[in-house]
Amino acid sequence: MEKLNLLDLLKGNPYPGRGIVLGKTPDGKSAVAVYFIMGRSENSRNRVFVPTEDGIRTEAHDPAKMTDPSLIIYHPVRKAGRDLIVTNGDQTDTVRDYLLEGRTFAEALKTRTFEPDGPNWTPRISGLLSPDGSFQLSILKSAEGDSACCCRYFYDYDAPLPGEGRFIHTYMGDGNPLPSFAGDPERVALDAGTPEALADQVWEALNPENKVSLFVRFVDLADGSHRDVIRNRY
Repeated sequence: MEKLNLLDLLKGNPYPGRGIVLGKTPDGKSAVAVYFIMGRSENSRNRVFVPTEDGIRTEAHDPAKMTDPSLIIYHPVRKAGRDLIVTNGDQTDTVRDYLLEGRTFAEALKTRTFEPDGPNWTPRISGLLSPDGSFQLSILKSAEGDSACCCRYFYDYDAPLPGEGRFIHTYMGDGNPLPSFAGDPERVALDAGTPEALADQVWEALNPENKVSLFVRFVDLADGSHRDVIRNRY
């Protein structure tokens, strides 16, 4: 699979929706986790990322303007032991509960389906980053827009190469209905040496009208310490 330029992918897509990147820094010393959200409606854009004890959660920037919290207020990033869970919805909690019970990432997501927001049927995308830098990704999506069938795809990367990651997002671009992500997670270059530099690059590349919030974490593979950066539109 060709290694793609993450920033070019973002600049070339006005609406990738929500996205996850997992991978490794160029020096191979840190694991990388990236999560971003975008929005077209006032309700979707009215959000910020706020840190929590074990990750982040979304929160209304202006509570008075929040009309429907059901699919936009959740914990995108949470820890389960030494594992880091990154998702685009409340399946974060499903995965966390299963892992703490000694069960698996895949078992948890087999209990979930795509989001109930027809006609888009937004995919649920999820990632699990392990302390050794290996990771898993998943997407749960409708069968070519048919809500009668949920297709579940799982990807396992046991030895990510330095300076690269895998990128999965909810939409291929803008549209009505929104076209779901297609194909395997994209292989992308990660050339930034600090979380601040990567956050700056990604935030700049996201469409200025639609970007809402961004989270970047670098995890030291030697001692498990981490550094986070959050960018919010508001």
